[in-house]
Amino acid sequence: MNTINITTPQNIDVEYELGSLGDRMLGTIIDWAVLIAYVILALFLIGFTGRQFLNGYEWLMVVLVLPLFFYDLLCELLLNGQSVGKKVMGIKVISLNGSQPSFGQYFNRWVFRLIDFTITSNLLALVMVAVTEKKQRLGDVIAGTVLVKTRPRTQMQHTFYEPVDPATYRVTYPEVVNLNDGDIQLIKEVILNVNRSGNSMLALQAQQKIEQTLQIMSKQPEPRLFLQVILADYNHVTSQL
Repeated sequence: MNTINITTPQNIDVEYELGSLGDRMLGTIIDWAVLIAYVILALFLIGFTGRQFLNGYEWLMVVLVLPLFFYDLLCELLLNGQSVGKKVMGIKVISLNGSQPSFGQYFNRWVFRLIDFTITSNLLALVMVAVTEKKQRLGDVIAGTVLVKTRPRTQMQHTFYEPVDPATYRVTYPEVVNLNDGDIQLIKEVILNVNRSGNSMLALQAQQKIEQTLQIMSKQPEPRLFLQVILADYNHVTSQL
C-alpha cells in the first residue's frame, strides 16, 4: 500500500494513502461519462430549440462548449480538489504540505493536461503515475500537488466520540472557538494516523501545538483522548453558534 508522509504547516507529520493508478483511471472514465452525458443533453437542447434560435444566439454555443473545456479546472476549484470522478473514487488533490492547493496550483495541473493527456495520448500520465514515488503525473510535479485517498482505513465511529446530548454536555476547553475547520480536519487525520500506526508521538505533537495555539493545558491523561475532547468541544460549540 503506497503512502506519503506530509509535514503540515502546523509542523505535524501526517500519513496519507496515495491514490492509485486504477483510482485515477476509473475516475477519468466517470468524468468522461459525465461529459458525454452533458454533450448529449446539450445537443438535445440545441436540436429542440431549432436552427432559428441558434442564428440569433450564437454566443450560447460558447456557453455550452466552455464547461467542457474548463471542466477539470472548475471542478477542482469548486469541489475542493475533486472532480465528479475523483469524488466517486474517494480521491482528491492536495498540496505537498497537506493544505488545499491554490488557484495557481490547480491552474498548472490543468494546463499540463495538454502534455499529460492530449499530446501524448495519455501515455505520459500513465508512465509518470506508474514510476514516480508519489504517483504524480507531470502536472502534479510542476504544481507541487499529489492525489490522496479521502476515505480513511479506520472507521470514524471507532475513532471519535459518539454524538452527545447538547443539553447535558459540558465544554472542557471553550478556547476551541478560536480553531477553524481546517484545524479540526487536521486533528481528525492525526487521530486516524495514530490509530493506524500506533505512533502516540504524533498525537503528543498535535496536543502540544494546540496547547500553544489556544494557550491551554491538557486535562486528559493521554494525548489522543485530549484530541478527542477538543473535537467534541468544537462540535458542540460550533453547533450552538
